[in-house]
Amino acid sequence: MTRKYFGTDGIRGTVGRHPITPDFALRLGHAVGRVLRQQTAHPLVLIGKDTRISGYMLESALESGLNSAGADVMLLGPVPTPAVAYLTRAQRASLGVVISASHNPYPDNGIKFFSATGAKLPDAWELAVEAALEEPPQWVESAALGRSRRLEDAAGRYIEFCKSTFGADLSLRGLKLVVDAAHGAAYHIAPAVLHELGAEVIAIGAQPDGLNINDGVGATHPEALQQAVREHGADGGIALDGDADRLQMVDSAGRLYTGDELLYLLATERLAQQEAAGSARPPALAGVVGTLMTNMAVELALKARGLDFVRAKVGDRYVLEELVRRGWVLGGEGSGHLLVLDRHTTGDGIVSALQVLHAAVRSGRTLADMLSGVRLFPQPLVNVRITPGQDWQANARLQEAIRAAEAELGATGRVLIRASGTEPLVRVMVESPDAAQAQRLAEGLAATLQAA
Repeated sequence: MTRKYFGTDGIRGTVGRHPITPDFALRLGHAVGRVLRQQTAHPLVLIGKDTRISGYMLESALESGLNSAGADVMLLGPVPTPAVAYLTRAQRASLGVVISASHNPYPDNGIKFFSATGAKLPDAWELAVEAALEEPPQWVESAALGRSRRLEDAAGRYIEFCKSTFGADLSLRGLKLVVDAAHGAAYHIAPAVLHELGAEVIAIGAQPDGLNINDGVGATHPEALQQAVREHGADGGIALDGDADRLQMVDSAGRLYTGDELLYLLATERLAQQEAAGSARPPALAGVVGTLMTNMAVELALKARGLDFVRAKVGDRYVLEELVRRGWVLGGEGSGHLLVLDRHTTGDGIVSALQVLHAAVRSGRTLADMLSGVRLFPQPLVNVRITPGQDWQANARLQEAIRAAEAELGATGRVLIRASGTEPLVRVMVESPDAAQAQRLAEGLAATLQAA
């Protein structure tokens, strides 16, 4: 069945336009409460949010809708998306709700959900909620209405969880680190985690006003972090996005490391620890999951280290599904969504950064040293606007051009052509160690597509 409201990561859109309106949020909360009450008589739902001004409005509406269906609510305030996943599990709640549009600007917002185990929910659950949305409301009697309360120390509990994922025998003492919280949900959490682990912390992007989330700062604008690291003579820096599930890092020279590179580093660090311990590689570390966009240099480098590599569709949801299916623990995207499933059930920018810092402290090596085994291939990308509904895949000339490009690239290059999920665009990407070759082939394929 086709989902009407849910996308790959919950429900998202512009505030004030359906479905990101208070009346819809009220109906959604009521529908979710009704679905939950089919499994348990007294469900408990946690609600967290980022720092957008619209979060207050949507939080109140969701809370009322859930209460009207007989669900209790625990309000967490502004906390990262992965904090909601963790606290849902820790509080033995029935469901976790996050009000956030992640890396989008403040006029957007969204609503997504975590199961009682802190995992993404299956399509069947989302379809059940959509079905309940189409039915008339069924208010419970007054005596059965849900109650609401606030978890006052939500941030503190999550800070302790993050610290627990860093080796107890190591610390960050002696390191000066810049952390950019994107004026988002981790503004009061990420600096505290690093400080309590011993680092000297310089915080930027940590003054949210409801309107400045992701505005020129954070993982989507890493130049702010690069500049701050250089200005302060820091040993490195960490950039998160608005809901703190995405990570970018820079070294002392201000050099940016993408999610692809950090994924390679995490995988090879795990191998190094296994080798140092003299133990066999466990099945969970047999391979790594990336996406269709993961740089081919990372794939080749991982395979050279004896690790399998599998590509999932773009989106951390699909990376997670593939990891669970294979029983592996490491996966991610170049955008900085990294999954370390033996540390957390979902992508977590702070936890992922701590795993990278753990590797650096344990080995005494810099990011540049640890990543000397991989050099990213150029990936020129050309967007081609098409007519909505146009069957570009049936273009015989394009298919012939793709085959010719792939033959020229051989085993050390790649062609990826895919439709945008949000606009009438086709994205043409060619990957090769030779930047000029990649650019030439990408432009040629785009021209062939435009001529159709």
